[in-house]
This record gives sequence, structure tokens and C-alpha cells, in this order.
Amino acid sequence: MKNVLFVFMFFMGCISFSQDENNTDKTELYKNYREDQFYFSVTYNLFNEKPSDVNQSGFSTGFHFGFIRDMPINENRNIAFGLGLGLSSNSYNQNISISEVDNETVFNIIDESEINVSKNKFTTYLLEVPFEFRWRKSNATDYNFLRIYPGFKLGYLFYNSTKFKSDAGNVILKNLDEFNTLQYGLTLSVGYGTWNFHAYYGLNSIFDDSARLNNQSIDMKSFKIGLMFYIL
Repeated sequence: MKNVLFVFMFFMGCISFSQDENNTDKTELYKNYREDQFYFSVTYNLFNEKPSDVNQSGFSTGFHFGFIRDMPINENRNIAFGLGLGLSSNSYNQNISISEVDNETVFNIIDESEINVSKNKFTTYLLEVPFEFRWRKSNATDYNFLRIYPGFKLGYLFYNSTKFKSDAGNVILKNLDEFNTLQYGLTLSVGYGTWNFHAYYGLNSIFDDSARLNNQSIDMKSFKIGLMFYIL
């Protein structure tokens, strides 16, 4: 009986020690948790401050993905800064014809009464650096929580293309100099858990000053709204 009691006490002591050790490990782990996240966003792309003759048609889409490093700044680790790196593809369906005449890029409004257009869009591809101020109601064990992440995003345009298809012919151009190489704007992500509303408000024009429409600069900015998915 004494032997049984000794074995029982030894066994319970081992369990207690193991639990204390695990709790210590978890405490240390949770004390230093971060919300490092992969992100994926789908947006509907609009023009802001566009010329009066410019119209959008169809559904202009944006796809954005990357990784954000979380940097908490308070003891509860629910207030943080986030700095990341990602890629972005954005298409814009509209009624501006972009062509080349004598090695110069020409911008005109399409007269849809004279020509049947099946596709007219330009697409931009950017390397992006998002920066966020992150407030959330989170802890180390809860993966579903309210978040409000305002921020700023800087994009480097590394490729662009235009596609025009009509019954009069097709025009495809690539890497035009008239696009602004640097594009930047304000961002906001608000939501709960995986699903989040996302918006981007461009602060500078998609085109530079050399892009002219009716002898005026095309000072159009990008405005994107959609969904953001954060994945731990």
C-alpha cells in the first residue's frame, strides 16, 4: 500500500510540475505574441477627381496580397504598428483611348456612337509597402476580434499595360512613361475576424503631367473599396 501511495504521489507531482512548466512556457509565449499576418484583398477600383468626359464601364478590379510585420507598442499588445511588403494588380475599365502616334502617347475620349468597343482598360502592377496603426480587441488565444487599422500605402509601379479592342482594330501598349512611378494613398481596414472592409484613397494622380487629355493634365486619383482578409 505504501508503494502504491508513493507511486501515486510521484505521478501527481510529475503532472503538477509539467503543468506549471507548460503554464510558464505559455505565459512567456503569450506575453510576446504578435499579429504577424499575410493579407489578401479584393477591391472595386474607381476614379476620384476625374475629368468630366471620363466614364467608367464594367467592373474594375484590384487584387492585393503580401505580409505585414506586427510591432506592438503597449503591454497588452493590442496597439501596434504594422509594416509590410506586397504586390498589387489593378485594372480600370474606362472610355479613354490610349494610342501611339509618331512615338508619342495620345489620349482621347472614345466616341461610342462611331465605334463599337468590346474592351478598353489599363492595368497597373505595383510593389507596395503598407504601413498601419493597429488597434484591436485581441489577446494571444483569440483569433476572432474587432480591429481598426488606419494606415498609409506607398506603391512602386513596375509594369503597366493598356488594351483597346474594337471592330476598327486592336491596340495593346506596355510600360508607358505617362504613368506615375510612385503612387501613394491612405488606407483603412475595419472588421472582425477574417472578414474586413478595406478602402484606399489615392493622394496622387495615376498619370503624370505629361499625360494630356484635351490639352489638360489627366489628374485622376484611385479610390478602391473592397474586402481585406488577414491570415495568421
